[in-house]
Amino acid sequence: MIQGWNAVYYRELLILRRRLKRMLASMSVSPLLYLIAFGYAMGDQVRVEGFTYTEFLIPGLVAMSSMTQAFGIASEINIARFYWHIFEEFQSAPVSDMAYVTGEVLAGMTRALLAVGVILLLGLAFGVVLTYSPLFWLAVLLNSFLFASLAVALAMLVKSHADQAMINSFVITPMAFLGGTFFPVERLPEWAQHVLYFLPLTHAAKAIRAAAFGQTPGWISYLILFTIGCLCFLFAFRCVHRAKD
Repeated sequence: MIQGWNAVYYRELLILRRRLKRMLASMSVSPLLYLIAFGYAMGDQVRVEGFTYTEFLIPGLVAMSSMTQAFGIASEINIARFYWHIFEEFQSAPVSDMAYVTGEVLAGMTRALLAVGVILLLGLAFGVVLTYSPLFWLAVLLNSFLFASLAVALAMLVKSHADQAMINSFVITPMAFLGGTFFPVERLPEWAQHVLYFLPLTHAAKAIRAAAFGQTPGWISYLILFTIGCLCFLFAFRCVHRAKD
């Protein structure tokens, strides 16, 4: 019997299935451009931390795409709220706030995992083979959980698509470029490193890259991602509860 969180999740999966081909194509565009622009431009000629730049770039793209695609569930929620009034239907249905948040977060994580799969396939096409261990996937899941939870929370706070676009411009885009995606954070000035240390994507990129290189990531990165993720999930629950009032 479908009820609670799995009903919310199943609805998002049905939408995802109808748009799957278009979404996979859109998920491929940015990583492919980055790989062509940076991978071919620098490729084997530039080495970072003992690896080619293309090898260094792939884990960063995994961290960035899992963040952006997980956070992208906010746009789906906004459409459902502002145009289809689906959120009002959930309000009248026997679906708890926790179930709604869980279903939407899982939907965001599913989108993120699809994007990661696309990047890994593109990496193979460019001849990049890294280590995709359980620690690699744990970091991906924690990163996706964190930003999907944040997306659900902020989707309940915005009043229009313009507000959502502003959040993307001031939060997601700067984090995507400064969170260790395209370059080692350690090469920045010390004061900048201290600032970027508070960005969750910095820890996600660090853990994903270390695991992809066959190294053992520091446990502190996983702890930070898990803690912030849980706080964002509780924040999302609080925002959904207030939005129903």
